[in-house]
Amino acid sequence: MSLYSKGSLTGKEKAAILLISLGPDLSSQVLKHMREEDIDALTLEIAATRRVDQDLRDQVLAEFADMAVAQQYIDQGGIEYAKSVLERALGPDKADGVLNRLTASLQVKPFDFARKADPAQLLNFLESEAPQTIALVLSYLSPSQAGAIMASLGPDLQVEVSRRIASMEGTSPEVIKEIERVLERKITAVVGQDYTKVGGITSIVDILNNVDRQTEKTILSALDVEAPELSEEIKRRMFLFEDIVYLDDRAVQQFLREVDMSKDLPLALKGASEEVRGKIYKNLSSRAVEALKESIDYLGPVRIRDVEEAQQRIVAVIRRLEDQGQIVVGRGGGQEILV
Repeated sequence: MSLYSKGSLTGKEKAAILLISLGPDLSSQVLKHMREEDIDALTLEIAATRRVDQDLRDQVLAEFADMAVAQQYIDQGGIEYAKSVLERALGPDKADGVLNRLTASLQVKPFDFARKADPAQLLNFLESEAPQTIALVLSYLSPSQAGAIMASLGPDLQVEVSRRIASMEGTSPEVIKEIERVLERKITAVVGQDYTKVGGITSIVDILNNVDRQTEKTILSALDVEAPELSEEIKRRMFLFEDIVYLDDRAVQQFLREVDMSKDLPLALKGASEEVRGKIYKNLSSRAVEALKESIDYLGPVRIRDVEEAQQRIVAVIRRLEDQGQIVVGRGGGQEILV
């Protein structure tokens, strides 16, 4: 008999059923993007689940699919656009149900109009504003938009805005509404009653990953002096271990000569995707690949924390080689120009 009954599922129970239905490979990719406490809670829920009826599984998958489609429509044209499309596809009652479930947990972000605007237009709109205002707006934009605007600001303003984004925590809805009203009457957004969390380290890392290398160096060099701990934390997150797949083969071969092949690399690859493993194997001799695979198998079960620490040590090597000009890491989703 199923552990669950229809109509009484909590969000956690639905998430557990969804992950079970996706299978181990896809579920592991989803869990990588979740907070540690959420992973722990879902792991316990999954472990306690012995069987899920097929019709209940189908019900959860269908609800997830409806919400994913609704979110896509919201991203394309806002709540009203999503509602009109879903009503035609699902009928008024079901469309309202889907949107109500979605907006209960995922509110439409403020500055929705700005996210659809050209970065050059937004720059004219923002460059005369106070650093704190610029920081708030950039935190709500896509990383590519925010990166383009950040790169066009003056050097001093770049540093000040970066520092404010990184240290930003909660901003009241009233403040956001006032900034929207003053800066651009055409901007409309749905703002919840709770404090909205924007900015932070993750936000500034996403933005700096989308600016050119010179802009990044200017900002980080200044932060090295003014806020060294913040600068180091940003650098630590700038390049992720999984981004190795985007390096060219020469860069991979270069950093492989610098890392601990007997300890760090096997441990780091223990939790890596098949794409990353394939990239590494491609740039090693067949004998070295065989030895590396044996080392990975020999490790047995390892703690995720140990894997992440080994991956971070390798990332540190890559960042050092980039700073020394020995390898090139692309910026802004494109290729660096070499001369």
